[in-house]
Amino acid sequence: MAKLAKRKTTAEMLDDDNPEWTAEDFSKARPATEVLPEIFPNAVADVMLKRGRPRKEVTKAPVNIRLSPDVVEAFRATGRGWQTRVDEALKDWLKSHKPASNH
Repeated sequence: MAKLAKRKTTAEMLDDDNPEWTAEDFSKARPATEVLPEIFPNAVADVMLKRGRPRKEVTKAPVNIRLSPDVVEAFRATGRGWQTRVDEALKDWLKSHKPASNH
């Protein structure tokens, strides 16, 4: 396991508006599920407490597909979201081609 470098606190790192928590602060802390309904109307608190991103109406179908290594490398080299770009390239291809039916 890598050691974390110890950093000295500098004056620029200190924030008077948001001081470091003490043991007393932690002992008084309450979960957001308790606090938010006291501050906001229930409908707002419910939205704020939902975890994760909202589900899309149209989701993608998970599939296994075999692609040439050079194709995979080229798309992966474009970085995060490369699978979405493969999907977009295939959608673009469908605009000008009609897939042959093998049924």
